[in-house]
Amino acid sequence: MGTTTDYNATKHEEAAEASWEAVRGGVNGALKWGVATAVLGGLGYMVSPIYRSFTIQFKTYIQMSGMVLGGMIEADARLHEYEKTMRMRRRLLRDQAMWQTFEDQYGKDDEE
Repeated sequence: MGTTTDYNATKHEEAAEASWEAVRGGVNGALKWGVATAVLGGLGYMVSPIYRSFTIQFKTYIQMSGMVLGGMIEADARLHEYEKTMRMRRRLLRDQAMWQTFEDQYGKDDEE
């Protein structure tokens, strides 16, 4: 009965691929949001005397907060997209197996 082992191996591969997809999304989101917060920080430095009065530690905290938030948002979005893709793929495989069983049991349509 190798089906349990095959099922567990498939689930492990899917989980590993999902985690890598989340990592890619997190890095992408951190880069995008990091650039955006850097631009906003530069704009704040040019325009706001309050922003200029902040310490370098607080400015770094603001920059890192934007990067972490962007990484979380993008990782979550990528993971949801991956789950949707996997559900669609499983549904397609299930439908193909059902039609194959139907054709094996009743034969193919003669009109083709």
